[in-house]
Amino acid sequence: MALKIKLVKSLIGRKDSHIATAHSLGLRKIGAETVQPDNEATRGKLGHISYLVEVTQG
Repeated sequence: MALKIKLVKSLIGRKDSHIATAHSLGLRKIGAETVQPDNEATRGKLGHISYLVEVTQG
């Protein structure tokens, strides 16, 4: 199973660790989408930046 992740809020002014987490998921600009595996590592990353992204089942 996979998760489709979309960046819906800007990274400007966010904590450096949150920006790094978004970049590690392949999200750099608003509207960017990526498909990631549904595993513990991905869920952990999403927990940190849940207020910046929109997640759907992919």
